[in-house]
Amino acid sequence: MIKKANASDLLGINARNSLYVSRNSRKAKAIARSKYATKILLNDNDIPCAKIYGILGTGEDINDFAWEKLEGDFVIKPTNGHAGTGVIAFRKKVNKEQWLDVLGDKWDLDDIKLHCRDILSGQYSIHGSNHNIIIEERIPIHPKLLKYSYRGTPDVRVIVFNRVPVMAMLRLPTEESSGRANVSQGAIAVGIDLSSGITTYAVAHKKQIIKYLPGTKKKLNGIVIPNWQKVLLSAVRASEAADLIYCGVDVFLHKIKGPMIVELNATPGLSIQAANQAGLRRRLERVEGLNVVNAEHGVKIAQALFASDFSNRIKVKSEITNIGLKEEIILYGEEKQRITTNAFINTGRLHSAIARDLAGKLGLLDVEDLLWFQKEKEEGNLPVINIKIKLRGQIIKSTMLISKKLNHRLHKVEIGRKDLDGFIISPGEND
Repeated sequence: MIKKANASDLLGINARNSLYVSRNSRKAKAIARSKYATKILLNDNDIPCAKIYGILGTGEDINDFAWEKLEGDFVIKPTNGHAGTGVIAFRKKVNKEQWLDVLGDKWDLDDIKLHCRDILSGQYSIHGSNHNIIIEERIPIHPKLLKYSYRGTPDVRVIVFNRVPVMAMLRLPTEESSGRANVSQGAIAVGIDLSSGITTYAVAHKKQIIKYLPGTKKKLNGIVIPNWQKVLLSAVRASEAADLIYCGVDVFLHKIKGPMIVELNATPGLSIQAANQAGLRRRLERVEGLNVVNAEHGVKIAQALFASDFSNRIKVKSEITNIGLKEEIILYGEEKQRITTNAFINTGRLHSAIARDLAGKLGLLDVEDLLWFQKEKEEGNLPVINIKIKLRGQIIKSTMLISKKLNHRLHKVEIGRKDLDGFIISPGEND
């Protein structure tokens, strides 16, 4: 159950399919359904992914494949599988015709060939798909996530819409999921703050809220995802390469190679909402129609719009600070520029605002600095920028409106409610 999101913020299956999945072309959906087609596309676009050792489409292919050359760390999976079924990951070669899987079970070559024939028969594939087999490199568990994972490799799923990451979760394999990072089979889903890459909430069985890794005292919030910025950029670039307007991108974390794309999903599941205690629909609506220039721009928008208050509480447990209606602040601009000025604390506005002239002095009026345009009643469409400010010793990462009106006012900055968490306003504080 999602406690924090309003019902109107949640995305259901019917709305997902009619409003968002429907925007993907048939070609893009076909690429996402085929793990092999996805690999080819990723390789063609120089997007890191697991190395392919072989594609088997017939019984003869199974018999002729050079199994003896596979030493370990390989995976066998259906090219058009679903929900992680049929996927077997091997970590070690025992002898010439035996391998050990990640769960510790031994497989004879005959057992492996039998499993491959089951895949060819369509036992694990999406109805109507080609039932081929892909044999690829197994990505080892990142050392920073090793203690949270049962045997299998965790991955990160990022939901991307209109080139903007809108939600993400860490999927942790469990004994129940047989070492697979698949939530529908029992993996744990852990929400991730898009701004920082720090985990927030966690759920088991898609909706049961948990705080600790089952059977342990290991907290599931506060985990720092390695190479977070690259994870988001890789996810957006993969969605761009496949021309997917709305999709889920699954990413492995390799200690040396960095983020590696596992697969694309044109109809990603919705349990990610429970893991983040937030609704997808509201987030998707917020990036609808934005002019997103490239992957970097999309990530900047995501991190500005969807920073998690919960993540901030994990990072900094500060006391409540009293402030007045007028406060001295420091504004940080490009190339280490900083300006000290007085700001008006305006609880009547949601978003903070800065005078256009002052933003110019800070070097923040370049096109590449603009996040999006936001409609305001009195001034029309105003550009929005990312800016860092210091208020009473606390650093705040704000998204500020650039206002020409403030050029002619005494206070060139107005701090809105969005940037006032952790503060209590005492009107006489600075009088």
